[in-house]
Amino acid sequence: MAADPQGFLTFEREGPPKRPVALRIRDWHEVTDRFDPATLERQARRCMDCGIPFCHHGCPLGNVIPEFNELAGRGQLERAAERLLATNNFPEFTGRLCPAPCEAACVLGINRDPVSIEAIERTLADEAAERGVDRPIVAQRRSGRRVVVVGSGPAGLAAAQQLARAGHEVELLERHDRAGGLLRYGIPEFKLEKHLVDRRLEQLVTEGVTVRTGVGVGTDVTLSELVAEADAVVLALGSTRPRDLVVEGRAGAGVHFAMDYLRAANLEALGTPIVGAPSARDARVVIVGGGDTGADCLGTAHRQGAAHVLQLEILPAPPRERSSRHPWPTYPVLLRTSSAHEEGGDRRWARRTVRIERGEDGRVLGLTTEAVQLVDGNLVAVPGTDELIEADLVLLAMGFVGPELDRIDPERALARTPQGTIATDDRFATSIPGVFAAGDARRGQSLVVWAIAEGRSVAHDVDAWLMGASDLPRPIEPSTRALAV
Repeated sequence: MAADPQGFLTFEREGPPKRPVALRIRDWHEVTDRFDPATLERQARRCMDCGIPFCHHGCPLGNVIPEFNELAGRGQLERAAERLLATNNFPEFTGRLCPAPCEAACVLGINRDPVSIEAIERTLADEAAERGVDRPIVAQRRSGRRVVVVGSGPAGLAAAQQLARAGHEVELLERHDRAGGLLRYGIPEFKLEKHLVDRRLEQLVTEGVTVRTGVGVGTDVTLSELVAEADAVVLALGSTRPRDLVVEGRAGAGVHFAMDYLRAANLEALGTPIVGAPSARDARVVIVGGGDTGADCLGTAHRQGAAHVLQLEILPAPPRERSSRHPWPTYPVLLRTSSAHEEGGDRRWARRTVRIERGEDGRVLGLTTEAVQLVDGNLVAVPGTDELIEADLVLLAMGFVGPELDRIDPERALARTPQGTIATDDRFATSIPGVFAAGDARRGQSLVVWAIAEGRSVAHDVDAWLMGASDLPRPIEPSTRALAV
């Protein structure tokens, strides 16, 4: 079947199929599924094949979306998957986790629902794995150079894979007991089943990457030792220092950072629970923070059997439709509803936590909050709006403030930005010769698609630094990279 030039007029947008709420909150399996072949073809045929595909601009990886859509619309799934894999190392991750800035930039989205790019990508990725299209690529020539990549999140995985494919000896270090970083321990199983992470790690090992877990830089090995032993080092540490809530009553039991809670829940979902880990079972849960991490906590609390869950956000509720402040094709700030919000719980906006209330025994009783409003860009308390919100468990999901640099670099040899991230030039090089940085450790808390793009780009620059030139792709142009002190 040929691609339909009027498909966007013929077919309406469809999202990925979801399991019923009553069933999915009883287990940890993924909420969404891939398109069936007929739906995939219909949705791919909605792509307009527009003269200037702004989706390329919206995607940090530069995925050639119209090309794989046209192939998918013709039923040529294997060729479509090959086109996708040419620019994206891990489309099964972005197809499940990315907020799809490509869809925000879709030309069709100017006055209609955009193409379902993310769901198409996920379907192609899953089909590629099952059909054997996504095969290991083993370098035919070895460079004799050794590169150590620190951190096994999406940026580190992408950098390691690209460098191995360029023929370098690559060692991937992870401080936890299993590799995967945020993908392993921060993303709930119901959004990303961990056998997908395991499959990628197996592929990297087949391609020549040595994965070493339980190795912490700054504890088991020093940064100086890595620099002395390797030809190049890539720091892909992530942004793992959580933003804290500095209020009276914060210290003590019953208040936990979101990532500590999610890590324990992921281990529980995989059958290896941590004794004494926080649980939402039968609890009144308040999540402080209205972003994706907060939504992950919400879905997790549902599956643990919480009595009630409330998600608090300090900012006002965003609009439901694109405003003039975020014109097409920029990524708009919108009210977004995740699968976890469909499952229950409440959301409240423009409220700030003033104090955490505790009983005489130290047990959490609730949070005293106040309404706030934006005045000249500042949040100002609304007098007379104090309110006690009862709670047994409080989860802090207020974002992250940078990488744990004091742990790996106590002597502060690495130059840092005012935001506390690793400073680099426009080739991802840090202030230490031979040491490069990529991902959230460099740019701050960001998206999985940006992490993969940075991993691919830093691999190009490391390869060029080692060999004088590189044939590896670099989705992020040098002119947009520098993060100075």
